[in-house]
Amino acid sequence: MGEGRGHRANGRAPSQAARHPRRPQSTVEHPFGTIKQSMNQGAFLMRGLEKVRAAFNLSALAYNLRRAITIIGVPGLIRAVRT
Repeated sequence: MGEGRGHRANGRAPSQAARHPRRPQSTVEHPFGTIKQSMNQGAFLMRGLEKVRAAFNLSALAYNLRRAITIIGVPGLIRAVRT
């Protein structure tokens, strides 16, 4: 029972993944969830890849501006744009 499992049973060292478990990937998924829920962008109403890309790029721009205002404020954003 248990033969062939783990590094002790078969004499191999643990893999890189076993020594360093992956961190959750929630950092990337959060913006998409926010865009879909908070900004009411559940599904695209456009047809064609070019139009969908344009619609998503506008949503991403709005999300990024909103985050910048939240983090550094309007005066900080204006200063950053001017320099």
